[in-house]
Amino acid sequence: MNAPVRLRPEIAALPAYRQGKQAAPDAFKLSSNENPFEPLPAVVDALRDAVAVNRYPDATAAGLRAALADKFGVTTDEVHVGAGSVSLLQQLVLAAAAPGDEVVYAWRSFEAYPGLVTVSGATSVQVPLREDGSHDLVAMAAAVGERTRLVIVCSPNNPTGTVVTTTEFEQFMSAVPDDLLVVLDEAYAEFVTDEHAVDGPSLTERHPNLVVLRTFSKAHGLAALRVGYAIGASSVLDAARSTAIPLAVTAQGQAAALASLAHEEELLARVDRIAVLRDQVWRALVDQGWEPPLAQGNFVWLPTGEHTAHAAEVFETHGLVVRAFAPEGLRVTIGEPESVERVLRAAQEVLGNTSV
Repeated sequence: MNAPVRLRPEIAALPAYRQGKQAAPDAFKLSSNENPFEPLPAVVDALRDAVAVNRYPDATAAGLRAALADKFGVTTDEVHVGAGSVSLLQQLVLAAAAPGDEVVYAWRSFEAYPGLVTVSGATSVQVPLREDGSHDLVAMAAAVGERTRLVIVCSPNNPTGTVVTTTEFEQFMSAVPDDLLVVLDEAYAEFVTDEHAVDGPSLTERHPNLVVLRTFSKAHGLAALRVGYAIGASSVLDAARSTAIPLAVTAQGQAAALASLAHEEELLARVDRIAVLRDQVWRALVDQGWEPPLAQGNFVWLPTGEHTAHAAEVFETHGLVVRAFAPEGLRVTIGEPESVERVLRAAQEVLGNTSV
């Protein structure tokens, strides 16, 4: 019998990323924070025109980077485009952290963070969220040590939906070393309505050690095309570019993202509709007796604790696929308006049958 192939033991033990469960035809998939709206008509037209699949895409994504640079008032060298914001985060982790180094982030937060750190060979330092599901930036700053090479801040936090305020973030940046890379993951920034929330791109000039991540997957509804972008100092982004897989962003993805940016007013009107519905769902949950964190993404968080697995089953009986993070809670995407009544009925049933 042949001996097993030798692999890094920490990688062999690492669970693969678990995508949100697919929904039956008569159910609503509210597990992946997808945008319920189809792409804008102009985006569909751009995709139809970008059909030269026998040709490689522009590896630099020059047109898209120029459009983003113009939007945020930075240079094109201060913009980096990748196959989703998570791929950009992987590049930044690889560029900054090696075996023996540490990466600090809040927990619970985006479930990809631990795996990205493990793959780099570095060690995760997880700082518990506060009771209200928000980042404890004071504790995170205190967790920074001599071996810390990168800190990840997620706002709005996935999966709790809470934001970091500008004041909190500025105090945090003042408390950590100037040569420490800080990544602000703002995948859900377009859904934020809290005027006190941090706005990453407005801070990168003042903080050269800050990189901001955003994506076209959520608000823009281009999840299947995998396009994300980073804004930060060119020297940091050049290091990330050095670790990137070449040609990862397709021509179709670049064309769709450009078209979506060109019709952003129409896009943001859709985003506003989702945010209004989110606030209505959050208020209805509070009225039922839940104590969910104030939601600022395109999802709400139900703190179901030890009843999380059972709660997910209840939602499934109502034709709703949600994301369970046992033993903490459920993340429920704001999807089609037709799903809302089911969401509230399921939430009420969970509340009535458990001691949540």
